[in-house]
Amino acid sequence: MIIRQYTQSDCKEITELFYDTIHTVNINDYTDEQINAWADGKPDLEKWNKSLSENYTLVAVNKEIIVGFGDIDDSGYLDRLYVHKDYQRQGIASAICDKLEKKFNVPEITVHASVTAKIFFEKRGYKTIKIQQVERHNIQISNYIMKMICIPVSELKFLNSKK
Repeated sequence: MIIRQYTQSDCKEITELFYDTIHTVNINDYTDEQINAWADGKPDLEKWNKSLSENYTLVAVNKEIIVGFGDIDDSGYLDRLYVHKDYQRQGIASAICDKLEKKFNVPEITVHASVTAKIFFEKRGYKTIKIQQVERHNIQISNYIMKMICIPVSELKFLNSKK
């Protein structure tokens, strides 16, 4: 598996991965109505490409198949992190997240985690700030605002020099 930066030619495959993952992996934590509102199968590829291109977006590829993707902006908002339904629990999300979290020197990283992803982020050190309801196509969907405090590299050097 390789992890590389996003290119526009990835967009269609990424939106298909997004749809398939939500409709298989997240189905245990959300109703059919919520799943269909979250991922309706009609992605606006221009809008997706614009967002993925503006953020720092990484794509995990295994044998020419996109098996995961994630993106973060320069404020430290980790927007999306999804792994292909057939490649779950293989360390792909962790590998992508490791790189995303290190990209920007920010005081904290924020994610709006699904019920399904909450445990993953807790294991990485994220703390739940609050639960929120997001509206998609007039349907309420719960997720968690979570944050992880980051210690800038400059402070780590300072702390190490005090020992």
